[in-house]
Amino acid sequence: MLNEFDIIKQYFTQTKNTHPEIILGIGDDAAVWQQGNATLVASVDTLIEGKHFLSVCRPEDIAYKALAVNLSDFAAMGATPRWFTLALTLPIAHSDWLEKFSHSLFALAKQYDVVLIGGDTTQGALSITIQLMGTIDKDKMLLRNQAKPGDEIYVSGTLGDAGLALRVLQKKITLPESVALLVLPKLNRPEAQIPLGLALGGVAHAAIDISDGLAQDLGHILQASNVGADIYLDQLPLSESLTQALSRVDAENLALTAGDDYQLCFTLAPNHPIISELAPTHTLTRIGEITQQGGLRIHQKGQLIRPQTLGWQHFK
Repeated sequence: MLNEFDIIKQYFTQTKNTHPEIILGIGDDAAVWQQGNATLVASVDTLIEGKHFLSVCRPEDIAYKALAVNLSDFAAMGATPRWFTLALTLPIAHSDWLEKFSHSLFALAKQYDVVLIGGDTTQGALSITIQLMGTIDKDKMLLRNQAKPGDEIYVSGTLGDAGLALRVLQKKITLPESVALLVLPKLNRPEAQIPLGLALGGVAHAAIDISDGLAQDLGHILQASNVGADIYLDQLPLSESLTQALSRVDAENLALTAGDDYQLCFTLAPNHPIISELAPTHTLTRIGEITQQGGLRIHQKGQLIRPQTLGWQHFK
């Protein structure tokens, strides 16, 4: 059975862009094109009940995440968000649900100074599609295809907390209430790394946001850049909540494959000073290095491992 990446490659990827204004088409976190003197960016994401969020999720959390995941794509590109459209499909139009949803949506939009400019409302199974548009300095774009052998691989924040929160909601694990309250926002209200993405523009060689799992998303960089990587699980940044809830091995594997963290994974020239410059405001952790030899090699306790899955895939 085809997965989502097979579908895109086989049916929707053209061999070349036919319009000269297109700078970057299918294959990265957002599309980029030139319109007069402006370089514009757009991304789109759909969230569907039962796939991207559970029925128990609050409308204010659903709205927040729907916009945040698009903002995360912009962070991975080093882009500035400016406008968005909303396609909202509802089974029933409850005024209380809509009030909470819209209030949260506009609160986050105000935080990042983005404006809703249009959309569509229909009846059906609950789903939310947001298209985000904005601007970018084309000389500072962060792409997936520029990683170089010898680059150091970094991630922001901590990994695995969103995966742990999902297991709490699925009732696969029980946590003390104080710990659950710490990890649930990591799943329901991820913080888009827009300031970090802008700071890395023109500096990092390659970048991607971690939505489907570190191993899988880093793999997109490796494939696009035609390089390989060694990463070390004992170097992954894990929160105290995660390491207290799970064994070290289980925590590392969750951080490697669970996804929904919406942190940035990026590559830099060795010993780049930007890391120390950003240290006061961002948690950045070196987890490995880019290699000339292709493939992703995952090291755990001195051994090469092959996890059962690299991350989330639709249709699999």
